Amino acid sequence: MVSTIERTIKMPLTVITLKSVPPSLRGDLTKWMQEIATGVFIGNFNVRVREQLWSRVKDSVGNGEATLSFAHRNELGYHFDTINTQRTVIDYDGIPLVLLPNSRSNESENPKLGYSDAARFRRIKKFSSSKNAKKHSRNYVVLDIETDGLDENKNSIIEIGAIKVCESELEKFHYFIKYDKILPKEIKQLTGISNEMLQKEGKDIEIVLQELFDFIGDLDIVGYGIQFDLSFINNKMLELSLPLITNRTHDLMRFVKSEKKFLENYKLQTALKNYGIDEKVPHRAILDAELIYKLSTKLTNFWEWINQK
Repeated sequence: MVSTIERTIKMPLTVITLKSVPPSLRGDLTKWMQEIATGVFIGNFNVRVREQLWSRVKDSVGNGEATLSFAHRNELGYHFDTINTQRTVIDYDGIPLVLLPNSRSNESENPKLGYSDAARFRRIKKFSSSKNAKKHSRNYVVLDIETDGLDENKNSIIEIGAIKVCESELEKFHYFIKYDKILPKEIKQLTGISNEMLQKEGKDIEIVLQELFDFIGDLDIVGYGIQFDLSFINNKMLELSLPLITNRTHDLMRFVKSEKKFLENYKLQTALKNYGIDEKVPHRAILDAELIYKLSTKLTNFWEWINQK
């Protein structure tokens, strides 16, 4: 326990601020950080996660503004970066300084730093075009996994299932994962998955995650308790030095809670029953994903909800 606490303390604190950005970007950051005030996020994680998150911010900030600051071994003890803030970070003998533009200066004497007007137009056009295209899109991916336990730091993924919903067409993604341990008895009973199945049909986790990343693309992800699934997936992504899945997510459990306020519980089985889906949850990744998809079609105003920005 002491060593875990020490490792946590040694990881540098990161602060990200956002202004006038899509709500989906703020939602992405809350997976790893806490929003302690409007647009102000803090988190404690390693350099790799910070770089992945900041890359996500750069790709999604659009015309909004963002800043990044974190502990760093320089004379100030910290470092920072900015996007679209009209403040430029410059290095002065190893010390980061902020350059403020002089609005009265002649542009020919003080050329602008950053994107040219043409590049800025292309960048704005890129984001506005994708926004308009997605506004009328009903495409998303339903995701579910099975694991040999509940702790993403100790346990393993044993099955991944996903369904890509493209208007009226469904495309399925399903793999067992190679497993070199002995499955717990309770997992065998719950899922019906055996060591023999994993040994015979299992595929290398790195290959499966790479294919899953490509399968999802930039589509929204829908699940039931989706943060559980993504915490396992992204934890393994980090371990394998693969890019994190940072797509916008929609947890149907939260939506069910907003519509059905007095259910006995909010397990998937209970939710299905209350929405008229008379099928038993098999606790198998691709079959559960199919049930979650069916549930998504029953939710009131689901299309409007998933297309919110």
